[in-house]
Amino acid sequence: MKSAHIQEGILGEKAAVKHLEKIGYEIIEQNYKIRYGEIDIIAVDPLKSLPAGRQERTLVFVEVKTRSSSEFGTPLEAITPWKIRSVIKTAQFYTLSHKNLPQLLRIDAIAVILGPLNEIESLDHVKNITGY
Repeated sequence: MKSAHIQEGILGEKAAVKHLEKIGYEIIEQNYKIRYGEIDIIAVDPLKSLPAGRQERTLVFVEVKTRSSSEFGTPLEAITPWKIRSVIKTAQFYTLSHKNLPQLLRIDAIAVILGPLNEIESLDHVKNITGY
């Protein structure tokens, strides 16, 4: 049987995937792991209009944090600089080892708070958490 912490994480990731699909993202991969890191969700953001009439898609690496209370901080506060570095390193490896990916890259965070019956109380999607 899985621990309550793992169950929370699974529920949060399912809610995040549902949210991303609802706003038009294409999910490429979930729970991508390599020796030194993990990315919860890898997706493609829909076409984005650029100057001169160009349109381009964005490859998005999504870190999902789920909490059932804010007793130990909010989900977003749990995304430490060390975790961001790990996601960046893992994302760099992913882009080098996979072909035909969008050129634009971004790291997003999704914070999920669960209620007492494991229902989704809130879901916040923060785009471009690295600011690059």
